[in-house]
Amino acid sequence: MERVNTLRTTRNLPDGPLLELLETTDKAVARYLKESAREVCRSVFGNEVQLRGLVEWSNVCRRDCYYCGLRRSRALPRYNLTSAQILACCEKAWAKGIDTFVIQGGENPAGALQLVPVVKSIRERWPGAIITLSLGELPFSTYAALREAGANRYLLRHETANPALYGRLHPAPDALESRLACLQELRRLGFQIGMGMMVGSPGQTPENLLEDLRLIQQWRPEMIGIGPFIPQEDTPFTHCPPGSAETTLRLLAILRLMLPTALIPSTTALAVLTGGKEAGLEAGANVMMPVFTPETEKRKYDLYKGKHHV
Repeated sequence: MERVNTLRTTRNLPDGPLLELLETTDKAVARYLKESAREVCRSVFGNEVQLRGLVEWSNVCRRDCYYCGLRRSRALPRYNLTSAQILACCEKAWAKGIDTFVIQGGENPAGALQLVPVVKSIRERWPGAIITLSLGELPFSTYAALREAGANRYLLRHETANPALYGRLHPAPDALESRLACLQELRRLGFQIGMGMMVGSPGQTPENLLEDLRLIQQWRPEMIGIGPFIPQEDTPFTHCPPGSAETTLRLLAILRLMLPTALIPSTTALAVLTGGKEAGLEAGANVMMPVFTPETEKRKYDLYKGKHHV
């Protein structure tokens, strides 16, 4: 309990006590950690959950990441939403009272460039809306064009802060250095940035998670997206066990205490393992992202097993 209080009051703990919080078998300590995170979240954001309208605009991806259901070598029906479809999704979200749109897709530089006029149209139609993008690593010129068109935020999860583990999860020439360089450029352009890691990926150690916490603490991103690894068929990691929901919740709570004002969603991946998004909210998350992708395409955005049954 004392270590939780130290983390809560100073936003910092030495590596040893942090690892103990991640690995403790004391259920009372784990419960107190989550309760403390929830209290801090409530003190900053009040008793509200912020909603984002998620539009999965494309499952086309040039990457072949070993864990991802969208990897280019997987036999998967591919799609790209038209500009009219994207705007229609945003219209449905706006009608529900949601003023933040999240456009997410596989890494497709040519397609991302075609989104520039779409982002501009969204900005003109809903001047007060927040436009968040999650499109992977792109040429810096494309980031600049999207920012100029009116995008506000960009989520680019770093997945792991350990270069060697990053190499186990991604084929060459993918590298952690490149991902961090993109985040640096996004911040320079004026985007609010989002980072985050995958919990329980094959080969990950508690020390790797500690590296993630320190990297996020150093960068202080406006958004943090974390979720457990969930195996997907037709990937090299199909037979690997999923990540731990409990560890994910503890990390979420620790990050809330470290960065009280961060926007932290209760993710769909976490909901797959816990049966709902309430567990994430109870551990300090304050964002949920209902999906507005058209039903005709939704199941094609097949990131991991069980995603579309939540």
